[in-house]
Amino acid sequence: MNIQPESAVVRGRIAAALLLVCGLAGGAATAAEPSYPSRPVRLIVPFAPAGTADTVGRIIADALSPRLGQPVVSDNRSGANMVVGCEILAKATPDGHTLIIVAAGFSVNPSLRKKLPYDSLRDFAPVGLAGTGPYLLSVHPSVPAKTLNEFITWAKARPGQVTYASTGVGSPPHLAAELMRSMAGLDIVHVPYKGGGQVMPDFLSGRIPMFFGSISTLVAHIRAGRLTAIAMTTPKRNPAMPEVPTFEESGLKGYDVTGWYGILAPGKTPRPIISRLNTLLHDAQSDPAVQKQLTSRGIDPVKTTPEEFGALIKREIPKWAKVMKSAGIEPQ
Repeated sequence: MNIQPESAVVRGRIAAALLLVCGLAGGAATAAEPSYPSRPVRLIVPFAPAGTADTVGRIIADALSPRLGQPVVSDNRSGANMVVGCEILAKATPDGHTLIIVAAGFSVNPSLRKKLPYDSLRDFAPVGLAGTGPYLLSVHPSVPAKTLNEFITWAKARPGQVTYASTGVGSPPHLAAELMRSMAGLDIVHVPYKGGGQVMPDFLSGRIPMFFGSISTLVAHIRAGRLTAIAMTTPKRNPAMPEVPTFEESGLKGYDVTGWYGILAPGKTPRPIISRLNTLLHDAQSDPAVQKQLTSRGIDPVKTTPEEFGALIKREIPKWAKVMKSAGIEPQ
């Protein structure tokens, strides 16, 4: 009796079974490997410490850490209106372990810079908004104005004599003032500073009569009577200072400068990682403790999908390009 063929079949079946078992074991080993994140996450903060954007970034980092199960470490890399930090992110490995928090000026940079070391749309993957908030037009008490109409009347009587501070050419405070200038027909003079820390001494002393700043930067000085609040730049009043009217309410119809802060990842970050980060960001924004930290600083923790945040950036780029052209601001 010839049993060789049957033995070969048996041996083949055994080999196939062994391969199947090894394959399943390999799959189990792969599934058991550490999932994202496998190490601490770096959150680049492209701003100097202690400003509003830096504070929002640290609040979000602290909120994400326990939700991710890894430390989220803030890393200040300020310079060139966020360009320094954004370039670092654009070159980072797209594995979700390096993120950045950017502000509204991110959408200004394509018009502000002749050449950026990255593509503002292609090289970044939006995760979601962290929050939005207004800028607040305030003046030194030496300015005899309590309302926007009073300020406009006062400024128009002094063409070319009224100066205003900003945190740099093309910064949101600069563009907020330029939008007001063009809509109200004012002749006011821009004085750029390197940051809010440099603005405040001159503003509080009265050397600079007006400034668009964040609520967190200005509220203590306004409450103490060292500055006068005139109007909010957003369409709605802010709960942190509900007594201050908006530009729209004050008669400058259509005026809207909404500041925002959002999280980006490198451009080729896998979608599952982006989705997880977005979900955990939403969870953090729903936390009453996080909400209190943000709203007390005038920041509304607005939730968006990655696509909605990306669409906002795309809308803002041409919007600010138009304002810059109207203001005669040349790319640097």
